[in-house]
Amino acid sequence: MRLLTFQYKKMTRLGHLTDHNMIIDLASASHGMLPDDIMSFLEKGEYNRLLARKIAANDDLAQLSPSKVKIMAPLPEPPSIRDGYGFRQHVMAGRKARGLDMIPEYDDFPVFYFSNHRATTGPGEIYVMQEHLNKLDFELECAIVIGKKCINVKASEADDCVAGYMIMNDWSARAIQYREMKLNLGPVKGKDFATSFGPYLVTRNELEIYRIPGENGDRYDLEMTAKLNGKLVSKDNLKNMTWTFAQIIEQASFGTYLYPGDIIGSGTCGTGCLMELNTSGKKEVWLKDGDEVELAIEGLGTLTNTIVKIEE
Repeated sequence: MRLLTFQYKKMTRLGHLTDHNMIIDLASASHGMLPDDIMSFLEKGEYNRLLARKIAANDDLAQLSPSKVKIMAPLPEPPSIRDGYGFRQHVMAGRKARGLDMIPEYDDFPVFYFSNHRATTGPGEIYVMQEHLNKLDFELECAIVIGKKCINVKASEADDCVAGYMIMNDWSARAIQYREMKLNLGPVKGKDFATSFGPYLVTRNELEIYRIPGENGDRYDLEMTAKLNGKLVSKDNLKNMTWTFAQIIEQASFGTYLYPGDIIGSGTCGTGCLMELNTSGKKEVWLKDGDEVELAIEGLGTLTNTIVKIEE
């Protein structure tokens, strides 16, 4: 299924996007058997997913055009956001930009940091302050959503904890980030003003044809691209993750519970940000007021955002 959160007639609803690009309101279509928010949907796990798939298979249901609603982040208020460091190429480029060699400990275990789950956005406008526009960057990532409570999960079993996949844009104010990371506590204010997700959450069964099984968890053969103002600037594939999502889940769940709705990002893919692209260019390019960023992942749709400067 392709689950999305949308606003219609000032109400926030949970929907399924059909193959014909129409929206089914799941709570209305099920006569209240399914909830109208995605957190409640996830908390009941497989039961709700099976019921939703059965209901969505009915071609006679009332459907809404996406043009008539406002698409929000699939999880507008997630309980937590962890962002991984899954692509070696990006890690190397990031360290090079800060004048550092590649760190050998990268190969020891997958790391992640916590981002601001209260600054979640979906498609549409991204409001930033003038200081954010000092080397403002996008980051092309994939994210998973945890579907069940779990702790101390082994990588060989961790994919069963995943409810679905979605596109993630980890917006980054690089000038701020470069200063604060000298203190060796990771990114903080350079990241926490916005993280975008969407346009929908794709359940695992929808991606079976792309799945590459392995002893350290599944990989997916999904092309990832980024466009800036309509021009292609980035291209990679999700299967190129050095650390799988299953390995990241194993690390994240060690000694602590993960809960339904928790989000885990892959980390930026190779060439998936301006910082990395600038290392090979003659002139630095950064985002500016009015720029449009389109992130696309095969099977997961396209997440489109426009930068808007706040007048202070």
